[in-house]
Amino acid sequence: MEDLPRYQGLRRRLVERIQSKGIQDQAVVASIGRVPRHLFVDPALREHAYEDRALPLMAGQTISQPYTVAYQTQLLCVQAGHKVLEIGTGSGYQTAVLCELGAEVYSVELERRLYERAKVLLEKLGYRARLRWGDGRFGWPTYAPFDRILLTAATDRVPEALFEQLSEGGILVAPVGRSSHQVMTVYRKIGQTLSCEEKGYFKFVPLRSAEYR
Repeated sequence: MEDLPRYQGLRRRLVERIQSKGIQDQAVVASIGRVPRHLFVDPALREHAYEDRALPLMAGQTISQPYTVAYQTQLLCVQAGHKVLEIGTGSGYQTAVLCELGAEVYSVELERRLYERAKVLLEKLGYRARLRWGDGRFGWPTYAPFDRILLTAATDRVPEALFEQLSEGGILVAPVGRSSHQVMTVYRKIGQTLSCEEKGYFKFVPLRSAEYR
């Protein structure tokens, strides 16, 4: 799968833009710089792949704005070897960024077509993430606990099952809220206690369940 010099140049400029917006984690910056985002978008939209904005996917979903991907990833504080659960595989772009950080990634996607497309693409690109088609509200208990959990869709309340699958000292990042915009929220698990910190407003598609696709 081609990563032409033109796309590489556009990606370098994208990296400069997200750095200018405050992304300081150099491992995250480098990961964004290595992932060929143009391969994760609809072919008709490839000319826009390295603009810092969300783009539509099938099934009414979106591939998140690169800055948002970088911001969420930075908040996760991922280290190589961490087990990371991603709720909402979508295009697989965020999955690839996590893999570039050396994480052991487990990702759950509700929409069958997105799951199948992301699985094929990630394998072709050499990313060894474990993907599952299913309802992300229930996490992936077979492989729990997880060092990090990331929600890439908005929820008015983080499902309790996800907190239960978060390891001691783990971090969960989620956009929380019912309105047109959500609050990016960072939860840290210390013993039986969860701390909570709000990190600004963003806009995400809603987290859907199997009953309300």
